[in-house]
Amino acid sequence: MTKISKERRESRLIRHNRVRKKIHGTAERPRLSLYRSNKHIMLQVIDDDLGVTIASASSNEPTLRPAGGSTVDAAKALGKTVAERAKAAGVSKVVFDRGGYLYHGRVAAVAEAAREAGLEF
Repeated sequence: MTKISKERRESRLIRHNRVRKKIHGTAERPRLSLYRSNKHIMLQVIDDDLGVTIASASSNEPTLRPAGGSTVDAAKALGKTVAERAKAAGVSKVVFDRGGYLYHGRVAAVAEAAREAGLEF
């Protein structure tokens, strides 16, 4: 890991911790957590009070792999999938936790697709 990539990772983790101080998922309004790597995107709907994952989706799943690993189109498909799974579990409102990533590109595409599929945040 180079010095610059290490600094970027540390900066993201600082932003993530700053955001997490303010965001907390409850049973009525769980947290939609996002992790973005260079190859994949992972999403979880989490109830922080109980410490359980209600719904999840990943671009690494075989059913979502044809959409592409880490593209904006794959992010849209992933946002739609996690919204459908959350609604099936009885969740319609969430708090979006972007994980310290900028709200741009794949992160924004996930959020827009989840909103269009019926999640409120």
